[in-house]
Amino acid sequence: MSKVKKGYMISAIFVLLVAVIALGILFYQKQREYKQASENSYNMAFYELVDYVQNVETYLAKSLISSTSEHGAETLTNLWREANLAQSYLARLPIESQELENTEKFLNQVSDYSYSLSRKNIYHENLTDEDLKNLKDLHTYSVELENTLNQLSDDLNTGRFSWDELTQKGTIAFAQQVDNISKESFSNLEENFHEYAGLIYDGAFSEHLTSNEKKGLTGDDIQEDQARKIAEDFMGKENIKEINNLGFSENAMIPVYDFSLISQEGETVNISVAKKGGHIVYMNTNRQVNAETISQEEADKKGKEFLTAKGFKDMKETYYLKQEGIVTINYAATQSGVVMYPDLIKVKVALDNGEILGIETTGYLNNHTQRDISKVKISQEEAKKFLNKDLTIHSEGLAVIPTEWQTELLCYEFKGKVEDREFLVYINSENGREEDILIITNTPNGTLTM
Repeated sequence: MSKVKKGYMISAIFVLLVAVIALGILFYQKQREYKQASENSYNMAFYELVDYVQNVETYLAKSLISSTSEHGAETLTNLWREANLAQSYLARLPIESQELENTEKFLNQVSDYSYSLSRKNIYHENLTDEDLKNLKDLHTYSVELENTLNQLSDDLNTGRFSWDELTQKGTIAFAQQVDNISKESFSNLEENFHEYAGLIYDGAFSEHLTSNEKKGLTGDDIQEDQARKIAEDFMGKENIKEINNLGFSENAMIPVYDFSLISQEGETVNISVAKKGGHIVYMNTNRQVNAETISQEEADKKGKEFLTAKGFKDMKETYYLKQEGIVTINYAATQSGVVMYPDLIKVKVALDNGEILGIETTGYLNNHTQRDISKVKISQEEAKKFLNKDLTIHSEGLAVIPTEWQTELLCYEFKGKVEDREFLVYINSENGREEDILIITNTPNGTLTM
């Protein structure tokens, strides 16, 4: 090899080496920047959590000595807001949710209970001795939580633990650090609530908020081969040309085994089967519908017959939406004639031949259970007295409705008109409060509420 070629080769190697070193330095800098940004984000979330928990403790203390319903309502509304914000910042920390389940439950119940009591104050009802005892118990736990977070704050400030360590090694490794102070402080977040289990809000629908249990997701865990057979049976083996396993979706709201099918007609069908209990969570068929030859009433009937055949009994059609020859109908479970709006199943029906093209059962699997619907303290006729006198009633009955706070209420549902607008009005069956009003909008493509 000539000296010139050797010189070129050495130069090329040198340039390449410099480039690799430069890229390595750049990558290292980016990693440091990312690590620092993550640390800053977690620090911010943690210190916000500490501040909001301190506010929760302060408002709980104030609620114990409030003497007027007006001031009580203001204090409890502020408490509800601060507890909600504390939950949101707790969720941003790099800690597995199950490790802080009771802490999260505590903040959830503070939020829900303070809201329910603020409603009492707004309606000029006095808090009972039981209400005040519950607030006192909540305050005791809030002080313990505040002290624990303050200790953790000191540990963080002195460098006894880092969020980077937590995200790399996981919560268990973090809890087993040699540093006993950090270990004890972190463990206390849960141990403080060891005896806390539904202590506070034991109203008719309180567990809807705090329980992570999927009430309708019953049965034992199954394996992928069992899920495959369930998918085949659901679709009918005679209708399947090919089936492919797409894997296990562990981080879904409901962990599922996913499959893709090819029907005898060559259509692609996606289907998801819950690991727990083998319930069908989702099914969708990709088929173009070019004509509408069946009515909405016929589609409702087809959907209900399908649900009954698949084991979903006592379902009632509620609202629907039509798009491109397909109608998606919401069906709600009923119990002794009471409509259970949280227990929804969506069914897609083709309007050319009534074929069922899809089903989605998440709402039903999350919420379906037998409710206590005996706590009716006012009659339907008494409930009507709380309605606007201009409302012309077209239908009425009992219904369980979800709230934006993830609780449930047993209400009288009145559907009617004021002038040319349709409304749904919900009157609490225990106390006659007007809980919600929805406007019904009828369009060529469906019935919507807002």
